[in-house]
Amino acid sequence: MMQTPRLAQMPPDRGVWLEIDLAAQALTIREGDTCRETFAISSGAHGIGQHEGSGQTPVGWHYVRAVIGDGLPPGSVFRGRRPTGEVFSPALARAHPERDWILTRILWLCGLETGINRGGEVDSQRRYIYLHGTPLDQPMGVPASHGCIRLRDAALLAVCEAAPAGTPVWLHD
Repeated sequence: MMQTPRLAQMPPDRGVWLEIDLAAQALTIREGDTCRETFAISSGAHGIGQHEGSGQTPVGWHYVRAVIGDGLPPGSVFRGRRPTGEVFSPALARAHPERDWILTRILWLCGLETGINRGGEVDSQRRYIYLHGTPLDQPMGVPASHGCIRLRDAALLAVCEAAPAGTPVWLHD
């Protein structure tokens, strides 16, 4: 059975942190115990899991390793964590139906718990687990991603504003 960290194990800094409730398909920006804002998400279509290549969303304590794309327009397209210079549009989607769209910003997560989401075949950073934008035609509130956390652009920009690199993130079911 998968080990899920408890909230009581939260890092000692009780400032701003992100809670991602995979059962509720929601991301909450918290400041200490206070809920600042909650957004619908879409997590891994294959459920919850830690292993590389699973297409599942990992659980446990993470932190935002990097925020990528600051200053780019909403809808900016990324491949390999680099902007392509494109801005998403329905015409671009029709021209490239095979792409898994990573849009607007990337918050790259790094696990904090050895053997759960850090190291070996369970390393969230090496699995390229992100919070990122997604096209409007993609569902929110249901698992549909390849393991990352998808958000609408406005929600992602609000999260980026509140959660710079180093912000703790707790993913749980």
